[in-house]
Amino acid sequence: MTHVEIEPNILYFGTPVVLVSTVGDTPNLAPISSAFWLGWRAIIGIGARSQTARNLRRTRECVLNLPSVREVDAVDRLARTTGAAEVPESKLRRGYRYEADKFGVAGLTAVPSSTVAPLRVAECPVAMEAVVEAIHPVAADDEAQLGGILCFELRVQKVHVHDEIRMPGTTDRIDPDRWRPLIMSFQEFYGLGGKLRRSELARIPEILYRSPDVDRAKTGVRPGQPEPHTGNGTTRRR
Repeated sequence: MTHVEIEPNILYFGTPVVLVSTVGDTPNLAPISSAFWLGWRAIIGIGARSQTARNLRRTRECVLNLPSVREVDAVDRLARTTGAAEVPESKLRRGYRYEADKFGVAGLTAVPSSTVAPLRVAECPVAMEAVVEAIHPVAADDEAQLGGILCFELRVQKVHVHDEIRMPGTTDRIDPDRWRPLIMSFQEFYGLGGKLRRSELARIPEILYRSPDVDRAKTGVRPGQPEPHTGNGTTRRR
């Protein structure tokens, strides 16, 4: 097989969907798909101007609710909604609207957590209560992107699961044959099989997510560093 060079506007090759619940003026619930886990630590990436990021920075608590394929419609009802009363310009361009009652819009049930203030989603087979241990800026080397995206390092304190996905005869294992996570791949919803349904987010043109790093990759030049020679004996600087 031969590789060909392309410039994808997004690089979402497939990650589990997470419904992040936080507390602001009202309970907030936001779907994300930039997340991974190492041990009992989770790393999630969120737009710095989102209501979820504001809540996390202020309260330093959240619940990571993992929906299964059965909750795909509820998750999609949250698409293009924000808990920020003043919708950021970048989200306005993508068709977002303000919603105060995220649980109500999604048709999901809020239940109390054990160790944090944010609520859990009863319908999600997995709910992990977590606290913020560190906040890492993304693309801090590029003035054009600085402050736009944050990675939150979260420490999980409590894990709740539906008994139906627990491995029989154990108290500390998930049965992968029973767990069917909801996956987002290039803005579309998948399970561990074919596409589940058309995603509302897929209506947003991928070009609106294009990162300045795509163009930087063409030159290999870091911001503030000399660019390659132009051919006339001069160089340019960013």
